[in-house]
Amino acid sequence: MESPSEIRESHRTFFKTNASKELSFRKKYLKALRDKIVEKEDDLCHALYQDFKKPTFEALASETQFVLSELNHIIKHLDYWAQTQRVSGSWANFPSRDYVQYEPYGNVLVIAPWNYPIQLALSPLIGALAAGNTVVIKPSELTPHAARIISEIIADVFPEDYVTVVEGGVETSQALLKEPWDYIFFTGSTRVGQIVYEAAAKHLTPVTLELGGKSPCIVDASANIKIAAKRIAWGKFLNAGQTCIAPDYVLVHEAVKEQLVHALKGAITTFYGSEPNQTDYARMVSDDHFERVKGYLEGQTLLSGGTCITSERYIAPTLLDDPSLDSKVMQDEVFGPVLPIIGYTDVSEIKKHIDHFSKPLALYVFSENRKFQKWVQKNFSFGGGAINDTVIHITNKKLPFGGVGASGINGYHGKNSFLTFSHKKSMVKRGTWLDIPMRYPPYELPLKWAKKIKHLF
Repeated sequence: MESPSEIRESHRTFFKTNASKELSFRKKYLKALRDKIVEKEDDLCHALYQDFKKPTFEALASETQFVLSELNHIIKHLDYWAQTQRVSGSWANFPSRDYVQYEPYGNVLVIAPWNYPIQLALSPLIGALAAGNTVVIKPSELTPHAARIISEIIADVFPEDYVTVVEGGVETSQALLKEPWDYIFFTGSTRVGQIVYEAAAKHLTPVTLELGGKSPCIVDASANIKIAAKRIAWGKFLNAGQTCIAPDYVLVHEAVKEQLVHALKGAITTFYGSEPNQTDYARMVSDDHFERVKGYLEGQTLLSGGTCITSERYIAPTLLDDPSLDSKVMQDEVFGPVLPIIGYTDVSEIKKHIDHFSKPLALYVFSENRKFQKWVQKNFSFGGGAINDTVIHITNKKLPFGGVGASGINGYHGKNSFLTFSHKKSMVKRGTWLDIPMRYPPYELPLKWAKKIKHLF
């Protein structure tokens, strides 16, 4: 197998041929990728089940069909997005034609996570290819079956010096990060994101970091509790809670807390029955993640759930009652099927909890009170979110998806994927039939007029 430096050099050589800059070339391979995913969709779903028992419906909805939808959208609109964009000129440039050209960065490294291993490897790939880049994908070693089939699909569709999959563990990621890529796209934890950012900084490489954080869900006294419970339970326990934008904890007004807890229990039973391990319900991806999430239950008051089966890496959908801010479950992103329910009586308590943590990737608020909805949006910074639902903002391709601060840098999906992987090159084409002499030395323009030059820009 080639070394990371050899792979990058082969990609660099291929990129210099300018083949990937041709729109027809990009679309040809995007369509070929789409066809191959359709062909291998059942195999992809089976791989996800082998890795952590992801239900087939969830695999289709959140992985393969999500990727196919992204492909269709980008293929349809790519010609328009890639057009040179005219902008108005300034008097200082007169006469001129001013415009922005979109050009690829070059050689892109995509480091994908394990929780949505198909979607979060292929969605960035699609955007990078649409923009005209070459791509190296490093899938997660924690989902080996998914990594293997991704590798097979890429090898079947693309020339090796155009798109390459590099499998391996932490050492492989570290070796790849030593190389001077033109762009790095990383999805994962904030802790590892810091390592990636530091490695990129050594080469002044631009990055997109899709991270996470403790995403709050607020339920005020005016909320439709029945709907709130269903949508919170769905968003939280999808993929067994291993979703970066899942509600991490719930802040609920004390006036409706008991009602919400009752409705959440009912929703969980409706979704998964009395024994979720016998139904369509995913598992923790590894022993380490199982033990980490299981540890969050120690010393806590259970409202429901709590069953753990070590041999299956199974943790039941679990509700916790009012854990303190210094408890283990409130220290880090849960990233599992454990949902703390915390009561509040005043908005100052909401601020206390949310401001205790870094800016989250997502925030959700359930309320029929428009004033309260606006208060939440005004007072807290977060990557994106929803009012009266969870998770669904990721489905709109017109919305950029990404974090802010510790939860991420930059965003993607739809046109934003194309823009993320494109350098926006500014160009001015000057006419030669007029050349105003006052800009050249010796400077003869009176200073009182020079101080008004700002009006020319």
